[in-house]
Amino acid sequence: MTKLELLERYRAYIDCLNRRDWGRLGDHVADEARYNGKTVGLGGYRKMLEGDVAAIPDLDFNIDFLIADPPVIGARLLFDCTPKGELFGLAINGRRVSFTENVFYRFANGKIEDVWSVIDQAVVRAQLGLGV
Repeated sequence: MTKLELLERYRAYIDCLNRRDWGRLGDHVADEARYNGKTVGLGGYRKMLEGDVAAIPDLDFNIDFLIADPPVIGARLLFDCTPKGELFGLAINGRRVSFTENVFYRFANGKIEDVWSVIDQAVVRAQLGLGV
């Protein structure tokens, strides 16, 4: 897959997430997908995303920047949302918070096989006045 094809595939994946088109998630994520080193499979990955959206109905995945070195993509995603209850073990309860996710994806056969994600939870704590 070329760099351009990889970037297009990733943008299509983000579009799928933002449309909540869970039935098409398998077009983008491999059956044996791994998340932070743990095999979760397509079903587990979908369940995780559905849980995120249930807890954060206005969750929208916004690409800040992308770096492609096939078969890997690195992305910084921006989030500005209002979780209904807890987020990262913190009582948000409908308050608006903003945070970022730094994430790497490894593609194989046109689909995401590995995801390595680090979410900036400290910035959420600071927004809630809890320090870092």
